[in-house]
Amino acid sequence: MANNKFEILEQLLKNIEANFPNKNIENPSISKANIGWQLDHTLKVFNAVSEWTEKSNPDDYKKNFNIWRSLLFRLKYIPRGKAKAPKKVLPLETITIENLNTQLQIAKTHVTNLKSLPKNSYFKHHVFGMLTKKQTLLFLEMHTNHHLKIIKDILK
Repeated sequence: MANNKFEILEQLLKNIEANFPNKNIENPSISKANIGWQLDHTLKVFNAVSEWTEKSNPDDYKKNFNIWRSLLFRLKYIPRGKAKAPKKVLPLETITIENLNTQLQIAKTHVTNLKSLPKNSYFKHHVFGMLTKKQTLLFLEMHTNHHLKIIKDILK
């Protein structure tokens, strides 16, 4: 697998970090949630998906067709306001820079760990089904970009 996907994820994490100082900024016309919520949620998803993938048993992976995955992954797009985040990846009431930094460091470690996983390591997504390692990396890219775009719009 090309290192390019990992470089993209590393750059996205740098973009997340660059927005830490903006954590209290909000724009209700764009999102009910402020930038801190977007950052925290994105890192929680990044870490939860990575951890699942690292713990997966590649022998359990089963290829399956999924129309939503086929369409949205080809477009590299997640529509806004169509899905509700699972409770596990919802931010806490108070989001601190310290907590964001801790989550960021964990995410960076996950990027390193993901590099050495077999290609049939997988993540099971509630909408997209079983995602191979390659598809999981694309999902992490798409999801992170989705929230970075919301942050960019909040800052406009």
